[in-house]
Amino acid sequence: MREQTFTFPFFRDLSDPSLDQVSPDPTSYETTTLTYSGAGDVTGALVPTNDVEIPPQTASTSGCEAADFEPASSSDPEIALIQRGTCTFEQKAANAEAAGYDAVVIFNEGQAGRTDLLAGTLGRPFDLPVLGLSFADGESLYEATQAGEVVVRAVADTETDLNAETSNILATSRTGNPDKTFVVGAHLDSVVEGPGINHNGSGSAAILEIAEEMAELDRAPRQRVRFAFWGAEEAGLLGSEHYVDSIFNRNLGRIFANLNFDMVGSPNYVRFVYDGDGSDTDPAGPAGSGQIEDVFTNYFAGQGLASDPTPFSGRSDYGPFIAVGIPAGGLFTGAEGIKTEEQAEMYGGDAGVAYDPCYHQACDTIGNVNLQGLSAMSDAAAHATLTLARSRSGFFDDGSFRTAEGTDVREGHRHHHGRIR
Repeated sequence: MREQTFTFPFFRDLSDPSLDQVSPDPTSYETTTLTYSGAGDVTGALVPTNDVEIPPQTASTSGCEAADFEPASSSDPEIALIQRGTCTFEQKAANAEAAGYDAVVIFNEGQAGRTDLLAGTLGRPFDLPVLGLSFADGESLYEATQAGEVVVRAVADTETDLNAETSNILATSRTGNPDKTFVVGAHLDSVVEGPGINHNGSGSAAILEIAEEMAELDRAPRQRVRFAFWGAEEAGLLGSEHYVDSIFNRNLGRIFANLNFDMVGSPNYVRFVYDGDGSDTDPAGPAGSGQIEDVFTNYFAGQGLASDPTPFSGRSDYGPFIAVGIPAGGLFTGAEGIKTEEQAEMYGGDAGVAYDPCYHQACDTIGNVNLQGLSAMSDAAAHATLTLARSRSGFFDDGSFRTAEGTDVREGHRHHHGRIR
């Protein structure tokens, strides 16, 4: 086992943020500071982007282009109002900053699962305050701006330490082919607001138990297995990104796959499997990801258990792996998304309620874990880990674990599924 230390920009709120409508009709709104928001106390006119869509008919692109913003006043403070959707919060805030705005308010998009108070990360430190709002409050403020000038006061009291230190913990099997290593990962950190027992104590506990059982049962893998407990995921996948960057030039070719387990005990769970071949969601993962998906879905089918696909959204630590073409897969029991009637009939639980109502909140305690869901997902994670660790053949028709030398492993995402034995 080794500890891989790295520095990252740590962020926290020193006091609660606030957003108040000063005129007309003074009103206070519940708000959040997005991670890496700057500190500040700004009072000024609220100016929406020119492509806010209420109600949203398609995915919002508000704030994704510089042309979405009217140039801000050079003499009086102004605050940009932006709708969530399509591009990153960082890109939206950067475009607003470039247009001369003194603060940013981003409200939730409005579709099912995207109505609550918005929380998220900007991915890097900003100088100006960036606050989050629910869709309903964003809609109310937007409608007010269509009737005349709206003045708001945005306050963020934050601290960012650009050189905070944290670690990845890496435990590698003593046996197995070092030229065919696969990484089984889960992140250790939580948000400042909560203890993070489901998110992601559940995933970390699952892979720790798998590692301990493999050692106790003396299961010698054919492929080298590396269990990775990532740091700083909540700060923007920084731990897994640091790991991939650290091996990019010399050892990246030895990593043939990544499994990721981030939230596997959600109280209102669905058995989600990453859609490796892109047959149900876009985009597909790198070539080989479809075969990893099959390992999970075939296991659940064999146990008489339903599973649903979930997209490679880039929201967890598989992101840096698929970005460089490494096949990936994994499991997820749901976060702030809303369980459908169909899913409630299939899995039990409550339709119209978030998969994890305590996502990124103080109530994400030991009482926030569904033990039945965790047990089934952990068994599937163990099955997939042992299958890949002991497989004789790889993902491709020639039995290899990678495409032929010189071939871009990011091509052929819809490759015919080979059988893993």
